[in-house]
Amino acid sequence: MSKGKIGLFSLTALVLSSMIGFGIFSLPQNMAEVAGAEALLIGWLITGIGIVFLGLSFFFLSRLKPELDGGVYTYAREGFGDLVGSLAAWGYWLCTAIGSVGYLVVAFEGIGTFVDTPSLSLFGKGNTIAAILGASTIVWLVHLLIARGIKEAASVNLIATIVKTLPLFLFIGLTIWYFSPTQFAHDFDGASLQQPLLEQVKGTMLITLWVFVGVEGASILSAHAKKKSDVGLATLLGILITLVLYVAITVFSLGILPREVIAQMPNPSMAGILEHLIGASGKIIITFCLIVSVLASYMSWTMFSSEIPYQAAKSHNFPQSLNKTNKNGTPIGGLWLTNITIQISLLLVLFTGKGYNVLIQISTAMILVPYFLVSAYLLKTAIKQSAAWYIKLTGLMSSLYALWIVYAAGLDYLLLSVLLYMPGIAVFIYSHYQYNQGKAFTFNRYEKVLLCAISLLFIVSVYYSVTNMSWS
Repeated sequence: MSKGKIGLFSLTALVLSSMIGFGIFSLPQNMAEVAGAEALLIGWLITGIGIVFLGLSFFFLSRLKPELDGGVYTYAREGFGDLVGSLAAWGYWLCTAIGSVGYLVVAFEGIGTFVDTPSLSLFGKGNTIAAILGASTIVWLVHLLIARGIKEAASVNLIATIVKTLPLFLFIGLTIWYFSPTQFAHDFDGASLQQPLLEQVKGTMLITLWVFVGVEGASILSAHAKKKSDVGLATLLGILITLVLYVAITVFSLGILPREVIAQMPNPSMAGILEHLIGASGKIIITFCLIVSVLASYMSWTMFSSEIPYQAAKSHNFPQSLNKTNKNGTPIGGLWLTNITIQISLLLVLFTGKGYNVLIQISTAMILVPYFLVSAYLLKTAIKQSAAWYIKLTGLMSSLYALWIVYAAGLDYLLLSVLLYMPGIAVFIYSHYQYNQGKAFTFNRYEKVLLCAISLLFIVSVYYSVTNMSWS
C-alpha cells in the first residue's frame, strides 16, 4: 500500500478526466438546441476567456500560496473566514457527490444501448433496479481502490483517460475531413430558434460551465502532488486540451448536419453524428468511449469529494469524524461519507425515477459560489501582496466571469443553491460546537449579516420552489 505522490501527467489526467465525462458526448445536441453557429462561437469565446482566467486563478494561487492545500475550500476560508470556507466546502462536496451519481446513472444508460431490447429494458435510463445494483457495485469497488491509496487510483485514472480521449480525436479528424462550409453557414444566426442572439449566448453558458467543472481537480489534491508547481501547470494543460476538444466537436459538427437535425438527436449525439459518417460502428465506438469516460470521471470526482471534507475537518469546520486518513494516506472519513451519500442518492434515483439531467442541474447550482470565491480570493491576495498587474487582472476577469455565469444561470439556479446551502450552516455550527467542547460559536458582525441574507433568500427560495417547482 502506498502514500506515493502524484506526478504532472497523472495530475493533468485527473483534470482532464474530471472535465471530460458525459457532457462532451452530448455537446453537439445540447448546443444546437439553444444556439446557432454565431451564438455558439460567441459563447465559446466568452467561456474560453473566462475558463482560462479561472484556471490561471488556480495557477497563480498555487504560486502565491503554495502552503495551502485543498483548493476551493482552503482558498475560500483563507480569504473570507471559516463560515464562508465551510459553505464553499459544503457546496463543492455536494456538487461532486451528486455529480458522481449522475455519472453512474448515465454510464449504465450507455451500457443499456448494448444489452436492452424493445421487449426488455434492463438498464433503461440508468434508473432501473439492475442499473442501480450495477452502479452500487461500482461505488464500492472504487471505494476499495481509492482506499488503497490516492496515487494508485490516479494511475488507473491516467490509463482510462488515455483510452477515452483517443476516440474524441478520431471524431474531430473525421468531422474536419467531411466538413462543409456551406452546411456550417446554414442558419448561422439561429433565426429558426426565434431567440435574440444574447438569449442564445446565455443558453450556452450553463452547458459550457458544467462541462468545465473539474478544472480545480489538481488543486483539490495538491497535498498529494509530487511538486506543488505541478498543480497550476496541470490545471492549465487540462483546460487548454479540453477547450480545444470542446470547441472542435461542437463547431465541426455543424458542418456535418443541419443545426435543427442535431438538436433533435438523442444523446449521446456524438454517436449519431459519427454513425452518419462511418455507419453503425461509429455509434458503438462513441458509446463504449462514453462508458469508459464517465467511469473514469466518477473515480476522479470521488477522490475530490473525499478530500474536501477531510480538509474542512482539519480546520475544525466539518465534524471530527472526517479528520482521518488510513495507513495509505487516503482521507477515509471523507471517502465513507461520500460513498454512503452516493449510495443513498442512487436509491433515491431508483424510487423517484429521476435521471442525469436533474442531478446535473443540482450539481451545477452548487459550483457557482465556490468558483466566484476562488476568483475573489486571488484578486484580494494580489492586491494585498502588490502582485504583478496581470495577476490582479486575472483575479478581476475571473470574478467577472463567475458573476456572469450566475446571471446567465438565472433565478432558478440561484435560489436552488440557497436551499442546498442551508444544511451546510448547520454542519458548520455543529462542528464548532463539537470542537469547542459544547461552547456556542460566536459569529462576528460580517457573518451575522451574511447569515441574515442567506436566511431571507432561503425563505424566498422555499416559497419559489413551492409555487413554481421549476427544478423538480
